[in-house]
Amino acid sequence: MEKKIIAIIEKLEQDNFAVRAQNVKGAYGSGDTEQDAKTDFEQVLKEQAEFYFEKNGQWPDWRDFEIEYRYDFSAFFDVFPFINITKFAEEVGINPSLMRKYKNRISFASDKQKQIIQKKFEEISKKISQVQF
Repeated sequence: MEKKIIAIIEKLEQDNFAVRAQNVKGAYGSGDTEQDAKTDFEQVLKEQAEFYFEKNGQWPDWRDFEIEYRYDFSAFFDVFPFINITKFAEEVGINPSLMRKYKNRISFASDKQKQIIQKKFEEISKKISQVQF
């Protein structure tokens, strides 16, 4: 088991958020806001760990691990609405129409595509972090 619980923040059609664990089976939270979904997710993890202990007499190996939150594209653009999808897509080298499909959950980026976008995003973030006013 990894030393981190990878949790994906997703934007749902009903204008609320969901968080699902990538590496802990059945761990899922939801809420009206991103923070509500994170809080629910963390409570679900706690309850699952307690249930596991009651059933098996030991704690699951993921009980005390750090949670690393990641965004799907839909949640990312909802949480950061000031980021222009078209300009962002152009900056990371993705067709803007395709990026809108990712945002609207019509299409889903492959792992390779996510890595390319992530690398470019990190370059943008580094550049922004050096800005001073």
